[in-house]
Amino acid sequence: MALTKTEEDYLKALFYLIIESGNERVGSSQLAEYLDISPASVSSMLKKLKGKALVSYEKYGKLSLTQEGEEIAIWLIRKHRLWETFLCQHMNFKWEEVHDVAEQLEHIQSPKLILELDKFLGYPEKDPHGALIPNQKGEYKITPKITLSSLVVGDRCRLTSVKDSSVSFLQYVSKIGLVLSSEVFVEDIQGFDQSMLIAFDDKKVTISKKFADNVFVEQIA
Repeated sequence: MALTKTEEDYLKALFYLIIESGNERVGSSQLAEYLDISPASVSSMLKKLKGKALVSYEKYGKLSLTQEGEEIAIWLIRKHRLWETFLCQHMNFKWEEVHDVAEQLEHIQSPKLILELDKFLGYPEKDPHGALIPNQKGEYKITPKITLSSLVVGDRCRLTSVKDSSVSFLQYVSKIGLVLSSEVFVEDIQGFDQSMLIAFDDKKVTISKKFADNVFVEQIA
């Protein structure tokens, strides 16, 4: 089925909001906010996608992807994350520079190109931001994620991925010295604004709750 770039972007956004983020209920208003598009435009596009049997929804009701819609979204995510990995590993791009370029490259339709790209990269399981890459069969395990902000004083954790892939956020992560796999100790949490004092690599940094909300971690015993 031939789809426009915009239609593909909608399917990928829905997959992220519904499946990867674990939201039980996603409505058109949430999708509009996520895409930064007017509710009227979203409603119009959803009608088109429903007509192509790619999404299921009723007016003011819960949105969901059909099996075909989900398969297309996973294919797009696979391409996007492989291209991000290629750009970081072989084209001298920094992790904050790859997203917009990968957004363009993900719409290339050649399955053989993506198969060879995956092989060339050594079949990576995660992209530069720590997000899982679906395999050739469209399979990948979505595991529950915890944010740094959900931890308490005294907890230890390891940075596994980031929720926000914007340039400004990734630049800030790099600026304070955090990288994927950094081991972090929560030294203090302010009751007033939930800002955190964290320690890692012989450094101590105070971070905002907004920052901690956008960092995924795994706890270390």
